Amino acid sequence: MSNQEGARHDVVIIGGGPGGYVCAIRARQLGLNVGLIEKEALGGTCLNWGCIPTKALLYSAGLLEDIRRAADFGIVVEKVRPDYGAAQKHSRRAADRLRKGVEYLMRNNGVTVYQGQARITAPGQVSIAGGPVVTAQHIVVATGARPRSLPGLEADGQRVLTSRHALAITELPKSIVIVGAGAIGVEFASIFNSFGVDVTLVEALPQILPAEEPEISQELTKIFKKRGIKVLTGATVAGVDEDKDGLVIRVNTADRPDGETVRAEKVLVAIGVVGNTEGLGLEELGVTLERGFIRVDDRMETGVPGIYAIGDVTGPPLLAHVASEQGILAAEAIAGHAVRPLDYRKVPRATYCHPQVASVGLTEAQARAEGHEVKVGVFPLRGNGLAVATGRTDGFVKIVAESRYDEVLGMHAIGPEASELIAEIGLGQTIEATLHDVAATVHAHPTLSESVKEAALAALGAAIHI
Repeated sequence: MSNQEGARHDVVIIGGGPGGYVCAIRARQLGLNVGLIEKEALGGTCLNWGCIPTKALLYSAGLLEDIRRAADFGIVVEKVRPDYGAAQKHSRRAADRLRKGVEYLMRNNGVTVYQGQARITAPGQVSIAGGPVVTAQHIVVATGARPRSLPGLEADGQRVLTSRHALAITELPKSIVIVGAGAIGVEFASIFNSFGVDVTLVEALPQILPAEEPEISQELTKIFKKRGIKVLTGATVAGVDEDKDGLVIRVNTADRPDGETVRAEKVLVAIGVVGNTEGLGLEELGVTLERGFIRVDDRMETGVPGIYAIGDVTGPPLLAHVASEQGILAAEAIAGHAVRPLDYRKVPRATYCHPQVASVGLTEAQARAEGHEVKVGVFPLRGNGLAVATGRTDGFVKIVAESRYDEVLGMHAIGPEASELIAEIGLGQTIEATLHDVAATVHAHPTLSESVKEAALAALGAAIHI
């Protein structure tokens, strides 16, 4: 990484995660001179301590589950010996390989990379702790977010963990309570459960994965309970005590307002994130913050001309692919191009628990709240040939469309490879596809994607295999 003194750039980007490094590459493609400042590791939280290592661990967990049921498919494995330490090492290798790939991309695209903590000291001027002061006409803040703490249950990295702590452990506890059942919470629940940890999920809202369709959350809850994961919804942590055997967590629920106790060796707190805005000099410059995140316009520019922000530091949706798209948009805006604002209603999301959950577009309730008369089609995976052949029939695909023109408004799925199935409808929404377009598209047989076609047919009252 560079130690150049007093360099001047067209744009300086603070943060090298999926928003920052993509913004840097696009800006270079547009002919801009780019400096990027990263205080830890290129790739950011997603690549190093989030998306990538968790997916590696989830893949290991999935292999373990497949081996356990291998006898059903004619393969007898005499003894299964999980080695979580080896799985964790694999997750680090995956992250390290991709980080090195980002480092190569920076070099190959001619991005000047600085190492250190950045602070905007004046319009167009950024100081780097222990390094130079660099100047630029445009500054992009892409500093991401960090786990939100729970008062009374602050992380210590030993017994109370954040997701980053959880990814670093090489020896699993016998038991864990996970506070928060969003994407991070349910993914870790799947990992730990597959490796034999006694898992309790505690969620304050009425359902796990609160952003998803109620039917999907209900299906996942049923599957989790079948696998031995204890699920407490409408539940809050009232207090935590510690003794020689571990932690005693007091939980209040609608059924037990007086509380119940859950014992565990460790607690993972996964209740959301807060933007990394401290120490950047933003408030002194007049940049507006809302609930811990930076407020931006459709061009990703703050209220201070020349200062932009992208990614998790701007608030929900807190997704790496959103950060990357915002990075491209910001680079093009800085280069003087006309830009089309992102339509956040059409952003896909995926949760890699077992089975996977994925969505794109509006839920049925959201569509009705917007005033649409809707059609809904649901197709269970037990009617899909490949799902039956591979013994993966838990789940379904749901499509939501408006009634007048049959335009597809959203798709929601739970089941194997759900994260891959939603891409079809993501493209469909971009081109304003209808149920008839999806139904008329020939899907290869046997594939899981046939379930998408069948769900569209179901919404039209013409499903074949149910």
